[in-house]
Amino acid sequence: MDIERARFNMIEQTIHPAVPIDPQTAETLRLVKRERFVPEALRSLAFADVALPLGGGEHMLKPEVIGRLLLAVSPQRGESVLLIGAGSGYLAALLAVHADSVHCMEIDPGLAATAEARLLRAGVSNVTVEEGNGLAGCAECAPYDLIVASGAVQSIPAAWLDQLKPGGRLFAFVGQAPVMRARLMQRLPAGGFRSKTVFETLVDPLRAQHAGAFVF
Repeated sequence: MDIERARFNMIEQTIHPAVPIDPQTAETLRLVKRERFVPEALRSLAFADVALPLGGGEHMLKPEVIGRLLLAVSPQRGESVLLIGAGSGYLAALLAVHADSVHCMEIDPGLAATAEARLLRAGVSNVTVEEGNGLAGCAECAPYDLIVASGAVQSIPAAWLDQLKPGGRLFAFVGQAPVMRARLMQRLPAGGFRSKTVFETLVDPLRAQHAGAFVF
């Protein structure tokens, strides 16, 4: 397989026709080598628009969903990011291209270890992976400019909103099958939150339960 041709096709023929991505998003997708974060046995499918299995019922987000997510959150230079659900490590690596730091919470010990190893091999030095319940966020490293959840929740945990900086953004998939809403929220400097649906899709739910929640 011609890896670079496959990468070009993923960006220009799979993602771009579905969502007109900006130059920053396209460049990020070119820089981070998706094939390095795909299970070895599935390497030939690295650029297909499918949710590749990672084991334990978890899947990588499809390239189209990744493109939509990156365009919605628009990571900026110098930002502090919290990622809920490290998965394969791919989304963390993408967010790390522009962010100052990315802190990942992953409840599955195997996925946490694998994601950490892949990020290390890929030379990504500004991402940390911690095993734990991401639905509680990570108060130790808060507040964050951006919080991203890689799986779906029934409602937004209050802890995530509490850990956002004023002006900070939160991206999460909300709801259940057959359709989930990708929500983008912003903490307003004067108080309160602004929220909108940016697209609809279907992804794996985040594991574990949470107590406090903020419902829209």
